Amino acid sequence: MSEEQSVTEQVPAPEMARRCAEAMWRDDYASRALGMTIEEVAPRYARISMSVRKDMLNGHASCHGGLIFTLADSAFAFACNWSNRLTVASSGTIEFLAPAREEDLLTAIAEERSRSGRTGVYDATVTNQAGDLVALFRGRSYTLHGQLVDGLELDDAGR
Repeated sequence: MSEEQSVTEQVPAPEMARRCAEAMWRDDYASRALGMTIEEVAPRYARISMSVRKDMLNGHASCHGGLIFTLADSAFAFACNWSNRLTVASSGTIEFLAPAREEDLLTAIAEERSRSGRTGVYDATVTNQAGDLVALFRGRSYTLHGQLVDGLELDDAGR
């Protein structure tokens, strides 16, 4: 094999999702600084949690909406980067349905709804520890050239 050829490793889709999440998490200083935890990743899916701290409260003693958006956006990012293709957000919207309070444990679950060519649509729900719906998020993704993990075969399933 010449030096110009590279060896790629083939792994099952769940393993690919896990390895891509690990690669992203290593450099995701924002999510880590907010105390987020990756609960589960799978192809086209991610579940991430975050405890609401006092320094996350706004002037109404509820969690700042931008931080709830950030939690949903992080889950969206991990759900759409499972296939080792660099994927970014092209847009995101959120509907706030209920306040989150100090010490609430928020969980965002993001799932792929559609993916075609280089674009995708993902929905995320944000709930509290009681299962109450706090917010609904929709994100649109755009796939760039490049990969998250060098040497890991790209997964083209569903593209």
